[in-house]
Amino acid sequence: MDLSIKRVTIGVEDQSWLGSAHGTNAAQTITLDVSTFTKATHYPEGLLKSGLPLMKLPSGKYGLHTGPAEPEADTPVLAGFLFTTTRAPESSATPIGAAMLEHGRVKVANLPVPVDPAVQATATGRLIFA
Repeated sequence: MDLSIKRVTIGVEDQSWLGSAHGTNAAQTITLDVSTFTKATHYPEGLLKSGLPLMKLPSGKYGLHTGPAEPEADTPVLAGFLFTTTRAPESSATPIGAAMLEHGRVKVANLPVPVDPAVQATATGRLIFA
């Protein structure tokens, strides 16, 4: 994991997907597994956009949420959303630190990728989607 300090100018942060300020002061520090994201789709300019849906992986890291969230062991459960735009490493094998919004309100129409409607109907989804 790269823990070196770097100054990066990203531009204007688009957090229009946030439905309220609730939860933004308590974002969780996580480790992202970038190999779960597709470069051409999720970070073509080298930046993972805030608002990407995340799930916890068996490794303990977090990656892109891939499908419906049912409370069964074999299906992915929505853990939260990437809180701030994060620079992707040159190698997708390099894990990176990030912040995750795990409770609050989210405007589905403003997320950078579509979220399966089945996710929104789950207990977790009903608590977070505005």
